[in-house]
Amino acid sequence: MKTISDKRVLGEPVNRVDGLLKVTGQARYAAEHRHEKTPYVGWLVASDSAVGEITTLETHAAEQADGVVAVLTYKNAGPLKPFSKPADESRFTQSRAVLHEPHIRHYGAPVALVIAHTLEQARYAASLVRFSISRATPDLLENPDDAQVIPDTLDGGFEPDVHVKGAPQDKRNLWLEADYTTPSQISAAMEPHATVASFDGTALTVNCSVQIVASAVEALAITLEMAPENIVVKSPYVGGGFGSKLGLHYDAILACIGARYLEHPVKVVLSRRQVFYNTPHRGNSYQSISLSCDSDGKLGYIGHKSAMPRAKGYQFAEASGAVARVTYSAEEIVSTHRVKDVDLPLIDSTRSPGDAIGSLAFESAIDELAVKAGMDPLTFRLRNMPDVHPVTKKRFTSHRLADCLRQGAEKFGWQNKPQASGEIVYGHGVASAMRINMLTPSRASISLDQNGQLTVRSDMTDIGTGTYTILAQIAAEVLGTELDNVRVELGDSRSPASCGSGGSFGAASTGSALHKACESLRDKLKAALGEDFADTAIRVDGAMVLCPDHKDRHKVPLVTLFDSSAFPLEETGEVDEDDTSDDAQYSCGAHFAEVAVNMTSGEVRLKRQYGMFSAGKILNRKTASSQLKGGMVWGAGYALTEAIHHHTQSASFLNPDFGEYHIAVNRDIGEVSLDFIEEADYEASPIGAKGIGELGITGAGAAIANAIADACGARVRDFPITLDKVMSQLKALV
Repeated sequence: MKTISDKRVLGEPVNRVDGLLKVTGQARYAAEHRHEKTPYVGWLVASDSAVGEITTLETHAAEQADGVVAVLTYKNAGPLKPFSKPADESRFTQSRAVLHEPHIRHYGAPVALVIAHTLEQARYAASLVRFSISRATPDLLENPDDAQVIPDTLDGGFEPDVHVKGAPQDKRNLWLEADYTTPSQISAAMEPHATVASFDGTALTVNCSVQIVASAVEALAITLEMAPENIVVKSPYVGGGFGSKLGLHYDAILACIGARYLEHPVKVVLSRRQVFYNTPHRGNSYQSISLSCDSDGKLGYIGHKSAMPRAKGYQFAEASGAVARVTYSAEEIVSTHRVKDVDLPLIDSTRSPGDAIGSLAFESAIDELAVKAGMDPLTFRLRNMPDVHPVTKKRFTSHRLADCLRQGAEKFGWQNKPQASGEIVYGHGVASAMRINMLTPSRASISLDQNGQLTVRSDMTDIGTGTYTILAQIAAEVLGTELDNVRVELGDSRSPASCGSGGSFGAASTGSALHKACESLRDKLKAALGEDFADTAIRVDGAMVLCPDHKDRHKVPLVTLFDSSAFPLEETGEVDEDDTSDDAQYSCGAHFAEVAVNMTSGEVRLKRQYGMFSAGKILNRKTASSQLKGGMVWGAGYALTEAIHHHTQSASFLNPDFGEYHIAVNRDIGEVSLDFIEEADYEASPIGAKGIGELGITGAGAAIANAIADACGARVRDFPITLDKVMSQLKALV
């Protein structure tokens, strides 16, 4: 890689460039958008049935209530293209219509939208709407044998079924057959889904909280049957998404319907309970795992069978078996996925789709087999490292999993487990993490005015990951300027279209596009300086171009290089599939955990979590560490606390709020630390970076489950691992 300047800011743990705006309240999120006209407020009326047809609907009392300006239902909300149409569109650009028909698809779905001058007026009037629904028995997945449908494809582009045939298994091999279950889970982003929409009779402007802006425009155009050029979507700040905001949901559609109907801005903010029903969640899983190994601990057979629900009318199937296909080598690998179509709210991507829950089961099973073989779980894993992708047989562009395991174990103190103290026993656990890396088509631009101000523009979003900061760092390094000389403007559909945030592809993809744009601008400056500057490092310093290494000219005013009409100078960079290798690309890591278990009460206390990660070039060590630590904490929640509980007769959720859906809190978490093995991978992306957003959660929960088993012998296969399940196992061991 060429030296791009003598400024080194990329990779440094610099503070967030948008941090001050956020802590002072100047970074305005969707619900805080200000409009010259005070927006009306919409409140949805939710169904009390899982599936059926609206048979009666009375809105007169609500319409007559104080402050109410409209009550929208399927009778007056159109025109709208039916939900999930056209079938040949992606799930993020298909119609997201709501209030377009009397059919109710799931519990908690909108029956009506009441719009009033204030939230209080809208919420009270919503209580006056009367309706009845002809209720049908909802379909749920309560038995893995009921999942018989083979999905056309899995999220991430994986094939539903894979079979790598090997030699017949030696009858002397050790075998493990185990079934694991994970519950339904919710993203629980800090910022609830919210939208403020305005319509002037022709143009629609939508201020919302969404991870991918470009597809949001397409989805609105299709849903509302409008021309996409008449739609502007803005999402400059997103308070967490984790997959739940990859596409638009009911808040956005309802606000747009209301704004179009009234030709006045309308705000819709979902309550936390409404978020549970009106945005996506992760479906529950049944994972049946079969493993075999020889006396030396070499894996002979890996089998993974997945059964999961799929929301009716929505083609999303989770690849929970992906980790079983790539983490370890084996003579034979069999992986299958089956789904059942169910009457539930949307089931869609939740952080690290497939791998977060797949690793819970698979890495637990690997530990179980290691113990059965009488081997140290760390040694067992190291003995089965693949040289190439175990299924496709493609080479890895880089693969440092073994190094992560070895170096991580040393840093963690794998062999130094605390001694038992009274009724408290301690355990150590380990798990591997492999997460696919993708470079996704993206564009970004850089402009330079005659005063030396640089401005980055892209419709890319910052969902709390630090996008503003890393893009500023890229521009500052390539052009040799100070960070505070770079302005970053994100989340506006009028800017160059990017991949958006999600799937761990955002930073490497949009960052690489910006890197190209900055290189083009730098080359334009060098060309204006003259041929003898071609190999000279330059820096943008205010209104000057500095050439510190040139023998004659060390400081050149920008205005002497270009006519004033040429400013601002602007270049756009773009990446696509031609900018990345066809070989196997993965970020990898090793998770370690230390737990204390009370042998009397079954209570588990997480003492330490440690991770060693390899994800190409690290663009900012502080924001990267925050991403990974957040994933590790979430992994603890998946291991110990998180679960949506279903009411099987109504298909409602028994715990649709943070009072009963138990995300991990400070008391649940111990020390969290990590390190990097940094190795730029320019085959994966032009900037050398790979994805990290989902690496931190993949394997984190399994390391905790394995630590619990190591501490007390309790192997819980039904997640989360609550104290009653631990006690049941302990009693069985007596």
